[in-house]
Amino acid sequence: MSKQRQYALASLVLLVILGLGGYFWRDDSPAPAPTLKHSYTKALAMAHNGQPGAARVLYQQLGRSDLSAIRRASLYAELPNYPSPLALKLASRDVQHDDPLVRRAAIASIQAMLPGAQRSLVLGPMLDDEDQSVRFAVVDALLGLGPDEIGLYFGPLQHALVRYQQALAQKADDTAAQLHLARLYLHDNSYQEAAGALDRALQLDPENLQALATQVELLERQGQTDASRQVLAKALQQRPDSAFLQHELGRWLLRHGQDEYALLAFARALELEPDNNDYRYTLATSLHQLEQVDAAQKQLETILVHDPANRKARVLLIEYWKETGQLQNVQILLAQLEQLNPDDPLVQQGL
Repeated sequence: MSKQRQYALASLVLLVILGLGGYFWRDDSPAPAPTLKHSYTKALAMAHNGQPGAARVLYQQLGRSDLSAIRRASLYAELPNYPSPLALKLASRDVQHDDPLVRRAAIASIQAMLPGAQRSLVLGPMLDDEDQSVRFAVVDALLGLGPDEIGLYFGPLQHALVRYQQALAQKADDTAAQLHLARLYLHDNSYQEAAGALDRALQLDPENLQALATQVELLERQGQTDASRQVLAKALQQRPDSAFLQHELGRWLLRHGQDEYALLAFARALELEPDNNDYRYTLATSLHQLEQVDAAQKQLETILVHDPANRKARVLLIEYWKETGQLQNVQILLAQLEQLNPDDPLVQQGL
C-alpha cells in the first residue's frame, strides 16, 4: 500500500473516531424551549399592561420551578392586581421559598391582597424566619394592624420590631435607614426617638422630601400644628413646582378639614406630574368626597385607559358607578375584569 493511501486511510479512521466521540460525549439534555424562554417575558408584559388572559399566564409562570429568584420576585410585583384563591396559594407557598428575595416578594404580595386579620394568620409564622431581612419584611407588612388583628403574633411582632429598630439604628450614615427608623418610632408613638432618627436623616440629606414630609407628620402628632404648617410652607416656598410637596400639602389640608383647598393642591400635584396614577387616584377620591362624582369618575377612567391592570382604580370606579346607578357601566368593567382574571373575587361576586 502506498504511503499516500496509508495517510488517506488514517485520516478516514481519525474522522470516524472524532465523529463517534462527538456522538457519545454530546450533551443530550434538551435545550430550553424557546416558547418557555419567551413565556416569562410575555406573561410579565401581559400582567403589567393588563391584557386579557393576564392572570392565567401569570399563575402559570409562578407555578414553574425553574425561574430565577429575580424573575419570580418580578412576577410577584404584579400579582396584587390579580387576586384569587390560586394567587394566594402561590404566594403562601413561596413564603417558604429557598431564596429570601422570593420570600420578601411573596410577603409584599400577600400584604397587598389580604386584609388585616387574615394577613396576620398567613404571615405571622414568618416572624421567626431564619433570614433577618425576611423577618423585617413581615414587620413592615403587619405594621399598623391592631392588637386584635395581630392576635397571637402580637408578642413576636413587638420583639421583631425592637430588633428591626436596633438594626436600623446601627446604620447611622444611611439616610433611607434613618428615615425608615423614624417611621417605625412614629408608629410606636416614640416621638423623641423618631425626632432623633429624622434629624440624622436630614443632616445626611437636607433636601430629602420624604424626610420633610415625615417631619411634618411628627410635629402634627405632637400637637404642633403651626410648626408643621411652617415646615411645609417653607419647603413649598423653596420648591413651588414639586408635585410631591403639593400632594403633601393636600394631605395636610385634608387632615385639618380644609377639603376644598386640599382639592386644589391635589389638582396642582397632578398638573405637575400628570403620569402619576397615585396622585390621580387621590384627586378622584377628593372629588368624590366633595360630591363631584362625574369628575371623580373621569379621573379613574383616565387611570384605566393608561393602566388597565390597575385593579384598585377599577374597583373604586365600579363602586362609584354603582352609587350613581350606572349598572351598564358596571357590567362593562366587570366584563373587562373577567377577561383579565375570571377568578377575581369581584367577578365571582358579580352585581
